[in-house]
Amino acid sequence: MFHLNTHADRRPYDADLRPWLSLAEGQAARERLSNWARLSHQHTPLWSLPGLARQMRIESLTVKDESKRSSLGSFKALGAPNALVKLVLRRWPEKGWTGPELLAGLHAEALKSFVVISATDGNHGRALAAAAQSLGCRCVIVLHAHVSVEREQAIAAFGAEILRIAGNYDESVEEAARLAATHGWEVVSDTSYEGYEEVPRDVMQGYGVIADELLAAASETGDCPWTHVVLQGGVGGMAAGIVSCFWDRYGKRRPRFIVVEPEQADCLMQSAIEGRPARARGRVDSVMAGLACGETSPLAWRFLQPAVDLFMTASDAQAEVAMRVLAEGPYGDVPVVAGESGAAGLAALEELKRDPEGRKAAGLDLGSRVLLINTEGATAPSVYAGLVGRSAQDVMAAQTGWRHRFGIPVAYE
Repeated sequence: MFHLNTHADRRPYDADLRPWLSLAEGQAARERLSNWARLSHQHTPLWSLPGLARQMRIESLTVKDESKRSSLGSFKALGAPNALVKLVLRRWPEKGWTGPELLAGLHAEALKSFVVISATDGNHGRALAAAAQSLGCRCVIVLHAHVSVEREQAIAAFGAEILRIAGNYDESVEEAARLAATHGWEVVSDTSYEGYEEVPRDVMQGYGVIADELLAAASETGDCPWTHVVLQGGVGGMAAGIVSCFWDRYGKRRPRFIVVEPEQADCLMQSAIEGRPARARGRVDSVMAGLACGETSPLAWRFLQPAVDLFMTASDAQAEVAMRVLAEGPYGDVPVVAGESGAAGLAALEELKRDPEGRKAAGLDLGSRVLLINTEGATAPSVYAGLVGRSAQDVMAAQTGWRHRFGIPVAYE
């Protein structure tokens, strides 16, 4: 299903948005996180998939592979850590601390009684727990009923205290806010709500690192290398972080933006239909766990409403097929480990290939140059193996073999 956004416009980047999100803020986040030992010091790979592009009847298809961002396995390694560092620097401005010092644990003794809390579907909480462990502060994570034990264990491995609730993601967000208010803890969430925007902004600024890397080699004055950018939805944080940077750079010459989310967690599409931040219509829970969000972030919506051209939904079955296609590289392309949410962009593109009206609405044709973001690898390895029919290790071995055949080095810039 798709919805053409009538509020999308082609204009210079809004001046009142720039203090919140911009390409400069993405660059600043990159510098802030540059020395963190848990992040790769290389840009994440940019895979070209010419075989799939031919099948899609487009000029080119490129995938930014965030599964290699860090040992955490997802793009979330950029958001929560950036927000946590900025939160601590705001809390104790008189200390004169720096981001690299904090992430190196140099002020752990001073921070041992500082407590942060967040709700999560898995990856955000894991990233926050890892960053909190590096800083030396305490971390509490609220998990809802549909988060797997495997994801829980991955978060707990970084020393986080786990609290379970019986409800869904949105109810876990409410519980985290309640606990923070009761105990005087700090919420580090990528979801904004009334009176709570600074930290979600800092999370989204972290995601601007992805756009900064993508645009680092692009001409300052030329056209964007891609005509279309497909982004995952969720509450809208990652999409806003990347959309803002492209819009800031290219203004009215920006690429077309397409946002995809699970069909049962369609809060962004409903927001586009209603013209304001809205809730999903479905039961929310999805195999695309990182996108199983029922309520739009109002702050993210300020960036998405004027810039996203097409909102789409994909089924769980479509996401699973896309995972297998990326893993197998059936048209001679490099095999890629893409988790359930990571494959959502390809699921959307496959749907547009089958739907002439959707393809027309998206403006896709033989000259289209499409960018996808693989937001996660096998962050739940057993789930991945069950859906793909092969382990992530097997797919990585196939990727290594493909690289060797074509003489492509391991490290990427």
